[in-house]
Amino acid sequence: MKTKLYQILSDAPYSLITFISMLVVFTCLLSEKVYSFEKTGTTSFQFLSVRPSSRAAAMAGAFCTVANNSEAMFWNPAGLVKISGSDVSLSYIDYFLDIKMYSMAAAYTTDSWGTFGVFGMYSNVGPIQETKAELSIIDGSTFNPAGLTGTTFTPYQFYAGVSYAKFLTDHFAFGLNVKYVKESLIFASAHAIVFDGGISFNTGYKSIQIGASVKNFGPDVKFISKSYPIPQTMNIGVSANAIGSAGNNLFADSRDHAVLLSYDIIQPRDFDQQHAVGVEYSYGNMVFLRGGYKFNGDQEGLAGGVGVQYEGVRFDYAYSSFGEYLPAVHRLSLGFELR
Repeated sequence: MKTKLYQILSDAPYSLITFISMLVVFTCLLSEKVYSFEKTGTTSFQFLSVRPSSRAAAMAGAFCTVANNSEAMFWNPAGLVKISGSDVSLSYIDYFLDIKMYSMAAAYTTDSWGTFGVFGMYSNVGPIQETKAELSIIDGSTFNPAGLTGTTFTPYQFYAGVSYAKFLTDHFAFGLNVKYVKESLIFASAHAIVFDGGISFNTGYKSIQIGASVKNFGPDVKFISKSYPIPQTMNIGVSANAIGSAGNNLFADSRDHAVLLSYDIIQPRDFDQQHAVGVEYSYGNMVFLRGGYKFNGDQEGLAGGVGVQYEGVRFDYAYSSFGEYLPAVHRLSLGFELR
């Protein structure tokens, strides 16, 4: 008798072949631009490396195949196909050095045309006092060693874009983002059109899913007289339920309890290869406990968080540790599912 896995692969060979082909294309596309360029601190638009979603952050970024609502636009746009109806997400990140980041995403699934979405993020570093060297004075009647002018300015970064995702077969889906990105340093600014792409494949066997995504594919960015590449990143991931509903898990059946395991290989443009593992426990699909760890993440490592979900409304919190010398980062997310 044929096994269930064999039947799935026999019934949908096009899905598997297409997924593998696109994964090869993704890898070849980045082989020269990413893998041969591993130098820390040599990319611009670093705010693009900080992606929203408390759930994803709590799982240390092992999220390529887990994203299943409007937040998928920030991680793997192919995950948008998992939305039924409409979905809205809002996130807030309390980052280093008083940097605040705000994001939103909204998506709508049509009956036959796929899923459409819009998303954006805005961040600023807070007010900075302006100084000028010629105003640096230490005198008997005047004391202004910092050269303060009395005015302040606020550098900012933002991006906004649109998304599209669609099933190509019952098991295979793709997604694409197009976004406008800008960073203003007040006295100099730069902008670019940037693309994200993703693919996902649901094996149909014991909840195992595999996927890949490329984020921030675009041109070098020029500030004044020099150009710098943007922080392009590739993820390849796999996830499955260790415990879950009958026939949809690796190890044990449970009606109320579920444990999701996730693993991502992460290849940043300006750093060595990283590995992220994440776990999510849920009770009744209402209460969630999450944890994760990023290996070779420079200062980033341990992460954790909690979440609640009830009647289409979800709230998530994440804590990310950044080692001995940097403060922890806190994230809050709020989401609404409308069917």
